[in-house]
Amino acid sequence: MTAPVTQRLSRPRNGRMIGGVCAGLARRFGTTPGKVRVLALLSCLLPGPQFVAYLILWAIMPSE
Repeated sequence: MTAPVTQRLSRPRNGRMIGGVCAGLARRFGTTPGKVRVLALLSCLLPGPQFVAYLILWAIMPSE
């Protein structure tokens, strides 16, 4: 048996809206960027550091 291939966590050059964080997370976890963007937007309605987490991911996630 072969091990499943996992995508590296990176921001893609194509399909970005702002920084490419949601598109990179979607590709890594096998879902659509639209779903991740909606979840990110909805999470901003809750108290917490979601915007700061997005900025940190934008800074540390490598671009393709």
